[in-house]
Amino acid sequence: MTFTHQSLLFARDQRFRSVVGKRLEAAVASGRPAVLAVAPHRAALLLGSLPPQVTRSIEVMDRSTLYDAPGRMLAALHRTALTHAPARVTVVAEPPPVRGPAPAAQEWQRLEAVLATALEETALDLLCVHDTRGMAPGDLAAVHATHPVLVGEHGAVANHAYLGTAAHAQRPAVPEPLPATGPVHRAEIGQSLPRLRRDLTDLGAALKLPPTQIDGLVVAVNELAANVLEHGAGKGGVALWRSRDRWLCEVFDEAGLLTDPLAGYRPADGVRTRGYGLWITRQTCDYVEICGDTDGTLVRLHFLDRAADPPRAVERLTP
Repeated sequence: MTFTHQSLLFARDQRFRSVVGKRLEAAVASGRPAVLAVAPHRAALLLGSLPPQVTRSIEVMDRSTLYDAPGRMLAALHRTALTHAPARVTVVAEPPPVRGPAPAAQEWQRLEAVLATALEETALDLLCVHDTRGMAPGDLAAVHATHPVLVGEHGAVANHAYLGTAAHAQRPAVPEPLPATGPVHRAEIGQSLPRLRRDLTDLGAALKLPPTQIDGLVVAVNELAANVLEHGAGKGGVALWRSRDRWLCEVFDEAGLLTDPLAGYRPADGVRTRGYGLWITRQTCDYVEICGDTDGTLVRLHFLDRAADPPRAVERLTP
């Protein structure tokens, strides 16, 4: 039931159609579920070249939905495997270009690197396809660093440039600066989590955040604050502000015991009591950064703002 993670690098559409078409046909012929999540024009070309009986058996998934956020993509792959269990699932996916300021590229690379352990107990074969035409050298290097197997002209071969999860397991001391474009709203983490949830709900409404983001903010901060109280220093702080195209929320724990920047990505974190909050947090936020040193742990949550106009500033949140 071991998970496999491979990459296909191609510069010709015929190469893409040949490799992916054969893989999907083989899955369907064996009675295995097959999922396709690539750019719409590429999906149309591929499906148009396959026999109708094969096309009808392929589940076409919206690529932008699958690659919505690192934590949510991981959860989607888990759900796909569980939905079709015990059958082995073939997934062909095309990562979209990563845009925006840090930590977008870093977090997507962390996810790709950790998939081998995060999904190791699932019966799922993931083939990531990458069109090298126009790909920047840094992006190509990232593909090589995060995929253990490459599909070459003669089939799948071990990728000796693969760095594994260890290359992404170093916790940075501080996140990259993202300047505030408005007031910073603060609260202290005390013993009353219900009060903290109410204050955050009221603040999110005052800032006119979308209801889904308010819910995500409240759930994520509640989980992190509970970890501070149960496993950390027992005290810390929350800060919320707007920066460019997003809202940022930082949760600080004075203990500094959370040292793994990959925490919450592994499935074991979703079933053990310890770490379950971070599993939830990664699904409710667009990006999660874990930083710190011996003086404390800072978890920064990113909520991308898709509204045309920035929300109005309001009074400071008080504890």
